[in-house]
Amino acid sequence: MMQFPTSVEDHPLVRRAVRHLDRLGDPRYGQLLVRCLDDTLARTIRAMPDGSAFVVTGDIPAVWLRDSSTQLMPYLALLRDDKGLQDLVVAVLERQFDQIRRAPYANAFNPEPSGRAHDSEDLCEDPWVWEEKYEVDSLAFPLLLAHRFWRASGRTDHLDGAVRTARAVLTVWRTEQDHEHLSSYRFSRSSGPASDTLPDAGRGTPVARTGMTWSGFRPSDDACTYGYNVPANLCAAAALDGTAEMAHRTGDTALAEEATALAAELREGVARHGTVDHPDHGTIYAYEVDGLGNALLMDDANMPSLLSLPLVANVSTADPLYRATRAFVLSPANPTWYRGTAAEGVGSPHTPEEHIWPIAIAVEGLTAADDDAARLAALRTLADTDAGTGAMHESFHKDDPHRFTRHWFSWANAMYAELALDVAGLGTRPLWSRPSP
Repeated sequence: MMQFPTSVEDHPLVRRAVRHLDRLGDPRYGQLLVRCLDDTLARTIRAMPDGSAFVVTGDIPAVWLRDSSTQLMPYLALLRDDKGLQDLVVAVLERQFDQIRRAPYANAFNPEPSGRAHDSEDLCEDPWVWEEKYEVDSLAFPLLLAHRFWRASGRTDHLDGAVRTARAVLTVWRTEQDHEHLSSYRFSRSSGPASDTLPDAGRGTPVARTGMTWSGFRPSDDACTYGYNVPANLCAAAALDGTAEMAHRTGDTALAEEATALAAELREGVARHGTVDHPDHGTIYAYEVDGLGNALLMDDANMPSLLSLPLVANVSTADPLYRATRAFVLSPANPTWYRGTAAEGVGSPHTPEEHIWPIAIAVEGLTAADDDAARLAALRTLADTDAGTGAMHESFHKDDPHRFTRHWFSWANAMYAELALDVAGLGTRPLWSRPSP
């Protein structure tokens, strides 16, 4: 069975980053960076007999397609001359590709066909599937990871698998452009909170055709209020941009053209239906719409979020529409933004009220354009709100970081690492900071 790295403490770039962070006057920054990077490698990666790698997101024994992608993103900055890290990313991609082709509407999977599931009432009977909450971003993030890994490493041995998988993804996204008439997807649970099920016998709330692709659930795994999640559609368009480049590299011109065309349709749908005029902030992106005139104005800390568009959607931090939306998101006008004595930032309906997410604090710092002071302030806030645990959490109370949810949440650790490497000038910014198409 393949052996993967379990620590990067002695990696030359990590040592450089720690030295830079130490010069900022607080040893916690570098210590947290090493701890977060090593925790993911040592505790969440499981080598599988088939040569692939399974990644738990932390305290849940399943792999989420989105989470496992974001958990690996910081390592893209470290792998140019590190074959061990490269092999790890390829192994994770192989597992993700197999899972997507097996069950493209699923968001989380078991390491083997055990039949374990989040809820025994789930409609999916595939023993590999932990949960089948369909989320657009679950299909987008592995393609983003595949493309960014290619750009970061120069390796191409994963591209054929990426292109085969992309065909399955395009089929789903095309079908869900007309969810009312073409889709057979349904999801319902009789127990648990309302956010765990879709109304109308699992179909979801009504939508009109807009050019966007429908999603049952948000990146938080909560049900969408309206079926078109705007940041997820823009993230999907970015994944399709990368897919077109990978398809051209493998000689699949037809797929490249299909991906480019669908990306344009998604963006056009957002432009026509996914923006609103706000009385204080001007024209901004809505979080969700239905194409029937309804729009939800908020943001969610989980990515893809409106705040994270430069990170995940090929949207420039200088884009006027993004800047107006960002001002809304980071203000009291956003119902999920909180300011307290410990911190201020974006939370989520997925967690208790007045709880801020470290992921959103990291995203706020990473997307602060050329504002080095803002990035350092975000890093300081994360260090100050870890409740003395040396790790990031899912969320914490705005006035008391010791009141937090999820003791072990590897996605949040990865986002701290992304920000810390960026502050040190050694992060993944070259892989995502580029003008909008």
